[in-house]
Amino acid sequence: MKLIKLNILVFLLLQCWCVSAQNSTRVFIKLEKLGSEIKISTTDGFYLIKPYSNKIIETSFIPKGEEFLPNSHAVVLKPSNVTFKVTSNKNLIKISTKRIAVEIVKSPFQISYSYKNKPLISERKGFLNSKEFQTLDFNLTTDEVLYGGGARALGMNRRGYRLQLYNRAHYGYETHSELMNYTMPLVFSSNLYAIHFDNAPIGYLDLDSNKDNSLKYETISGRKTYQVIAGNSWEDLIEQYTILTGKQPLIPRWALGNFSSRFGYHSQNEVATTIDKFREEKIPVDAVILDLYWFGKDIKGTMGNFEFYKDSFPNPKRMIADLKQKGVKTILITEPFILTTSNKWKEAVEKDILGKTNEGKPYTYDFYFGNTGIIDIFKPEGKQWFWNIYKKFTNYGVAGWWGDLGEPEVHPSDLLHATGTADEVHNIYGHNWAKLVYEGYQNEFPNQRPFILMRAGYSGSQGYGLIPWSGDVNRSWGGLQSQVEIALQMGMQGLSYMHSDLGGFAGDNLDDELYTRWLQYGVFQPIYRPHAQEAVPSEPVFRESETKALAKKSIELRYSLLPYNYTLAFENNQKGLPLMRPLFFEKSNDKSFLINDKTYLWGNDFLISPVMKPSLKEQEVYFPSNSNWFNFYTEEKIKGGQTKIVSLNKESIPTYVRGGAFIPIIKPIQNTTQYNLNSFNLHFYFDEEVIKSESNLYNDNGETPNAYEKEMYEMFHFKSNYKKGNLTIKIKQERGVNYQFTKKKITLIVHHVSKKPKKVKGYNFTWNAENKILFIPIEITNSSNKIIQIKL
Repeated sequence: MKLIKLNILVFLLLQCWCVSAQNSTRVFIKLEKLGSEIKISTTDGFYLIKPYSNKIIETSFIPKGEEFLPNSHAVVLKPSNVTFKVTSNKNLIKISTKRIAVEIVKSPFQISYSYKNKPLISERKGFLNSKEFQTLDFNLTTDEVLYGGGARALGMNRRGYRLQLYNRAHYGYETHSELMNYTMPLVFSSNLYAIHFDNAPIGYLDLDSNKDNSLKYETISGRKTYQVIAGNSWEDLIEQYTILTGKQPLIPRWALGNFSSRFGYHSQNEVATTIDKFREEKIPVDAVILDLYWFGKDIKGTMGNFEFYKDSFPNPKRMIADLKQKGVKTILITEPFILTTSNKWKEAVEKDILGKTNEGKPYTYDFYFGNTGIIDIFKPEGKQWFWNIYKKFTNYGVAGWWGDLGEPEVHPSDLLHATGTADEVHNIYGHNWAKLVYEGYQNEFPNQRPFILMRAGYSGSQGYGLIPWSGDVNRSWGGLQSQVEIALQMGMQGLSYMHSDLGGFAGDNLDDELYTRWLQYGVFQPIYRPHAQEAVPSEPVFRESETKALAKKSIELRYSLLPYNYTLAFENNQKGLPLMRPLFFEKSNDKSFLINDKTYLWGNDFLISPVMKPSLKEQEVYFPSNSNWFNFYTEEKIKGGQTKIVSLNKESIPTYVRGGAFIPIIKPIQNTTQYNLNSFNLHFYFDEEVIKSESNLYNDNGETPNAYEKEMYEMFHFKSNYKKGNLTIKIKQERGVNYQFTKKKITLIVHHVSKKPKKVKGYNFTWNAENKILFIPIEITNSSNKIIQIKL
């Protein structure tokens, strides 16, 4: 009874707090139901409230004298036929679905949101207009932790900052960066809701910088539209956000392999020599990225040529074909700038595909690479012209694209695009650039999954296959230390393939320990791509022998984990789940986890603690309490719910597996053209405290778009059950009707079996007494499921 009274008191206090601060000039006039929307008219404008689902609701405010702008650049979800009811009395309107609800107090006017009767957020002053910005103003509770705003290096809790929403590169950043390449008008709260401000023009996201428990979205123009999203858990909340803004298409499997990349390869011969070096050293590699020297001999003056520089690359088609024969994909860099000195400048002017001045002339300006114009991708002619470049070289055999400088790096405010000023479209330039490439593939290469690497985008860019990286990070320990936070934050915001230039990019720092630790961390980040300025080589094949050997070990582990990692990619595609996950996914009610970026989860079953400082002999690791954890290398069991000082070694970073986990592993391969699941090891980490566990393994041909939806896949479902000394493991198959089955040889490896089993029903087995590991060979023929009963 006391608890019920306390909850009521808290709710009433929140209601009082919400009403205590508001825009006193806004007065309710009337309510109208317009089909699937509710219109609330006030003295200074009107609200449109639209439920998208039982967990997502959208609110738009249209000030007097303005028209509603219906088009969103981020939202792809079509409002379903959500059942909602409207109740109204003298002073209160309630719009409620089964779970999410909006309450409008008529006087004094106030809008607030709740989920399953739990308060989420409320407008404080709502819409405000000033000379500089149009603002949406909200209340926060005193203790909520805030995430979002895109890619920043600030610490996990971003509350207290006023974050500029203007994509801009930060060259050589380390542990602190308030503005980077990829900003988003999006906030996640530790109170398990998100609010997305659905508007493209530049502005600010103020996360209580004045310490007055306020959240403000400030913009120069455009929509005053926001969506409130709720969830039952972090996984559910992120899934709802990606349902709203789009799911990441499943990437080609080769993109989970190792990349050979630097700034940059100067010639066809240098590319071939480098890849041959990987083959000679037997270091796996799946792709090579050609930076800007593919179209010019010099860094400056040639951007926009979009043709292979024949003096250095005399036979590009042959080069691409030779690389493909070796199992290596070719990726080319492109930029949206066409220099006035480039070979394409005259054509670009004649075709009228450039951003304009007020007088209608091509807008030209100077930046680092020369005097330039910028492609107007918002103009149909500009979009088509740019796509034709991609189409041409995709027909050459190019397998992926790198879009660089897409903030855009320099973008004068008075430059005009077809759909608005530079400041109005700046933050969606990279987004629309990725969209034009993605849609081009859908139309003209429908059987090929695109690879689109870009450092700038917008909310929902994941739906167009954009794979972001964290920009020109300094090649230093400080640069490494910010990477986990950036990747975790962006994964929560839908961009689950955020990754870093492994080893660091900026500066000529030769630090073998730093390089080794960064590459070891890279095994458990989404894309494995060493890249740097060329004075110090980024490729492991050009490092000294010990560093090279340690890098090889990391890369081989990356390839051995391909079945697990590809399944993570599939989960991301289907549910929006990040590949890298914060610890508070395990325990969201513990404040210490809400700001932890030193340790994270790789998928559901790996706990990773990167080494981010030099010369360490040991470091502190927290082990979440929901599970026990096993050292991936030594088999040591560590009970969950404790912080432990662990010893370090130079061969690996602290890596742990959840008790009860199934981890599929293959032998190292040289590239993904050799990948198959005809033979693999299935590691099961037996823990007597885990009564039941389950996991999946997804497989397809690694190439076909929407293979799952086209029934061109196979899936294995693994389940364990332990009771009174009897361990049962079930392996069940699921197969799409268009998938060709191949016979499987699986070695089930059960860890931590302390005594030789009395019996494994129907199977031969061997038991390693020294390592306490049980080996059971299993053959899976067409349509057969397996039940392995182990009497311990």
